[in-house]
Amino acid sequence: MKKIALCFLIFACLISCKNEDSNRKAIDAIPIELQIHRFDREFATAKPSDIPFLKTKYPYLFPKQYPDSVWTNKIKDTLFQSLYKNVDSVFGDFEMQKKELADLYKHRKFYFSEVKTPQIVTVISEVDYTNKVILTDSLLLLSLDTYLGSKHPFYEGIPRYLSYNLKKENLSVDVAAENAQRLIKQKPDRTFLSQMIYWGKVYYLVDLFLPDKPDATKLGYRKEELEWAKENETYIWLYFIDREMLYSTDSTITERFINPAPFSKFYLEIDQDSPGRIGQYLGWRIVDSFMKNNPVSLQELLDLDAQTLFEKSKFKPLKP
Repeated sequence: MKKIALCFLIFACLISCKNEDSNRKAIDAIPIELQIHRFDREFATAKPSDIPFLKTKYPYLFPKQYPDSVWTNKIKDTLFQSLYKNVDSVFGDFEMQKKELADLYKHRKFYFSEVKTPQIVTVISEVDYTNKVILTDSLLLLSLDTYLGSKHPFYEGIPRYLSYNLKKENLSVDVAAENAQRLIKQKPDRTFLSQMIYWGKVYYLVDLFLPDKPDATKLGYRKEELEWAKENETYIWLYFIDREMLYSTDSTITERFINPAPFSKFYLEIDQDSPGRIGQYLGWRIVDSFMKNNPVSLQELLDLDAQTLFEKSKFKPLKP
């Protein structure tokens, strides 16, 4: 019986690998023409006489209540020019990011053919790290000065758990996450389980859109933080179950285990070693388990309520 089971496992793996190879060939063949406009570069190198042209080309970046003198002074501002020089040094011609974004949007088009590819505009937002990526149906704004490197001097004063992901490797991940959230129409209710499942769906889509990115990068974790989560998964799950947290609507649970934080708050000695947002990580594990155990379409996954998904997921935490 053991030999039969082993043969079946090997056969299943071969089928899975063939399907992945077939999908990859189909995805690579998808034609994608990204329209990328380097507004950051156009604006930083502009002359005062160029302002009317830029306002016509990018009207959504120039609020009407501000006179041209505001933009002229901004171009001359030494801090702004310093930001631009650092952006230019880190990103250069943006070719590497263009390839990553093209691959991302090929994957998105493969799984969601009806969704249009937006026009991409790069900007300098004076380190507005709360709005690194702004996505609409037709437009994607990327604040390049929020991806200069986690230890960049411009990020002094920003909490380390936030500045860690302010690096160019995370740009495509943030874009993938924004795309994922726009595709998930069903917002989570107040229960802890629903919020975990919501973020699980987000990371499941990010994983589909960026299959070559390390899981730790997708989660915004350090490698050792992801290893900690895996090694302690059983204990974390038992902690949630024993304290009957899954169906709780207590907002403090969201703050402790869902929202960005330097670590998750179990109120135990392990806290300082734990990564933040551990509930998001477990949500991804539950959704991944559901998809492995249920032959449903992606749209069915996205439409499914948290309770049904959880019941059908057959989720079992990793053994320590």
